[in-house]
Amino acid sequence: MSDEEILTKRLQEAGYAAREVKKATGGVVAIAGLATLEDDSQIFAKTLLGPDRDIFPVEAAGLTELRETGGVITPEVLCASPRLLVLERMRPRRDDEPFWERLAHTVATLHTSTTAERFGWHRPGWLGRLRQDNTWDSDGHAFLAERRILRWLSEPLVAAAFDTAERQALERLCAALPELVPDRPPCLTHGDLWQENIVATADGAPVLIDPAVSYNWPEIDLSMLWCSPRPPASDRFFAVYEEITGINGGWRDRMDLFHLRELLSVIAHDDDDWGAAEAVRKIIAPFRRDGGPATV
Repeated sequence: MSDEEILTKRLQEAGYAAREVKKATGGVVAIAGLATLEDDSQIFAKTLLGPDRDIFPVEAAGLTELRETGGVITPEVLCASPRLLVLERMRPRRDDEPFWERLAHTVATLHTSTTAERFGWHRPGWLGRLRQDNTWDSDGHAFLAERRILRWLSEPLVAAAFDTAERQALERLCAALPELVPDRPPCLTHGDLWQENIVATADGAPVLIDPAVSYNWPEIDLSMLWCSPRPPASDRFFAVYEEITGINGGWRDRMDLFHLRELLSVIAHDDDDWGAAEAVRKIIAPFRRDGGPATV
């Protein structure tokens, strides 16, 4: 059975009669596609193979949190079960400076209007196919170290990618986080804010999809955009965001550090085809003590 047939069958089981399903490209977690129903309306749907997990219910809860708490435009959730997620259809975005400026206002409002006292979220989450530990913690440096960076060391593919000296260097980096990252209150973050998770409404307003939400430092979102492939017009996002929020001027220096979580996740998901492990080694090099590439 093809992916399109699987998705059509799952939609039918949920009461959606799809006349046509066009598979979406780019996803690595789910089978996804744009479905045209018998009445010519269109919806976006995703399904998972294998054992039932709560990936879709958590995703739906994250979309609701971003919309109701953070004022972000997200797709309306039409159905969310362990086997199927059905969303309102959105449109591709325009990659011009006006769009990225609007997105900067959206994300800046999200980050500045949702400050909290603790890091985490009220339920465990997912980053891709793997769990995201959102256990509440009042210590942001400990939260970043233990639940966003070091948690990946126990994943088999990450354990195989780095030797003892490299793992120790990563641990030293985490121990130094209080010296590297300013301490301030957390805010609601999207958690996986790279360009593929940004689309638009029919009138061109920014829409965020596929979140991995938690209350965390805003650099989690900034690093995903800054360090991942993005169009030149997105430079406007950072200029406007910085102007609105007044974020500490050294935020650019922290981007690689915050991006460690994503790099380690890529390796853990068996998707290290663009140098993620080597990028990690470059970031941790100053924290080696074994006569490796760099010492401090």
